[in-house]
Amino acid sequence: MGLGALTLLASLSALPARAVPSAPEPGRAGPPSGPVDVLETGTAAYLDAVRDDPRRLRAFFRHLPKGGDLHNHLSGAVSTEFLIELAARDGLCVETASMTAVAAPCGAGTRPAADARTDRAFHDAIVRAWSMQDFPPGGDGHDHFFATFGKFGEVTYRHRGTLLAEVAESVAAQNQFYLETMVTPASDGAKKLADQVGWDDDLAALHAKLVAGGKLERLVAEARAEADEADAQFRTAARCGTSRPEPACRLPVRWISQVSRGSSRERVYTQMALGMRLAERDPRFVAVNLVQPEDGESALRHYSLQMRMLAHLRGAYPRAHVTLHAGELWPGLVKPQDLAFHIAEAVHVARAERIGHGVDLVHEDDWRRTARTMAVREIAVEVPFTSNAQILGVRGADHPFATYRAYGVPVVLATDDPGVSRTDISHEYQYAAETYGLSYRELKDLARASLEYAFLPGASLWQGNPTRDGYRLGGVCRGERPGTAVGSPDCRRLLATSPKAETQWRQETAFHHFERTFGTGR
Repeated sequence: MGLGALTLLASLSALPARAVPSAPEPGRAGPPSGPVDVLETGTAAYLDAVRDDPRRLRAFFRHLPKGGDLHNHLSGAVSTEFLIELAARDGLCVETASMTAVAAPCGAGTRPAADARTDRAFHDAIVRAWSMQDFPPGGDGHDHFFATFGKFGEVTYRHRGTLLAEVAESVAAQNQFYLETMVTPASDGAKKLADQVGWDDDLAALHAKLVAGGKLERLVAEARAEADEADAQFRTAARCGTSRPEPACRLPVRWISQVSRGSSRERVYTQMALGMRLAERDPRFVAVNLVQPEDGESALRHYSLQMRMLAHLRGAYPRAHVTLHAGELWPGLVKPQDLAFHIAEAVHVARAERIGHGVDLVHEDDWRRTARTMAVREIAVEVPFTSNAQILGVRGADHPFATYRAYGVPVVLATDDPGVSRTDISHEYQYAAETYGLSYRELKDLARASLEYAFLPGASLWQGNPTRDGYRLGGVCRGERPGTAVGSPDCRRLLATSPKAETQWRQETAFHHFERTFGTGR
């Protein structure tokens, strides 16, 4: 099921509220996820046998079923080479000093982007400017990373569906089954509306001004029309509905609405309201998230206000999901006082359902309380190892990955901006295995977590709190064996009506086939 089929889901209910049992004791490993069979044991043995064989290890992780990517920025996920080709097709120019794509005609100090097709040195210079390619190891990548988006922005805004087709194809090729990707809906319209309405310290009054006279609803309609256009682009680029559709056509995709946290207060609030209203009006949209550098001057100054904005809007749009970039900070990047509370306020004030990055956890005040709360509420943390290393210089033992796991916080691996980072999800899983000595079962459960904590509607296959209790089939599918025919009519009905359960079942079936290959040493 690709993007074009999502309108069929409009009648499905939102995710049910999660239970809140007590958090586990830190430092204790979670229980195994159900019975271990001989093929799983064989696959674990195969992984241990090839840990020192780079070629076979890479192949193992490429074929490993890896759930979904829940932290993915569409414009930063596309390969740089594809962006250069799109720039050439559009007749864009590139400023030779800054390597920024600009509209034609190409004047002094610019070159046609099409020159990159034949001039290898020019092509490679653009790649280095638009990505982290060849960035010096150990260098401060923060500014270079974030500057790339402005350099290729002239390329991406007009090609949302085409970009999605390329990204979805790479996600499917990485043996993943779901994608949530971030875009900025109705960007120009939201700016105009925000500037028209202005700011009001009374958030209820501000929201009333936005909706008065149908203003916000018209903006929602603009965003939905924009999504329709992207849908059509996607279907054309991926050849959906033809005799030779790309695998991307079968990938479930959802949009997360980006909010530019560095903008004015009224623009931030308007983007939040638009994104949350969209999530309740259109099943293609599921959540909002704040983007741009968390250490930016305006982002720091208004951080607590922005959390209160989200708390207020949650009352107006209770079915919209919230996942937040929070704690993408590190000592030396900001003042110590700015390290003290961002994750905590995202959790306790904005009531985020997932946290993106969360790197500065142990530098926050009373961080253990925050970690225990995340475990109790099953608030997952989205971990993109490569971008954390490139932007913050945080890797290995400095990263709180092991700390989150010790406190029972759900962890999902993600790519963030794989095009900019020059990475993929297989690398993230391999890095986790090599750096933290993860077993095959632990890797398998990381993949399961990325679907369990996705904003897919419908009931889950798994019973209870799987992060705490292990991944065990529950309810009507208890006793079924993925990879074989489903015997229970009730289980078949669940798989037919719950996108979440159906996607989880697809992954479990893929694990069955994966283990039949690697568990027998073939």
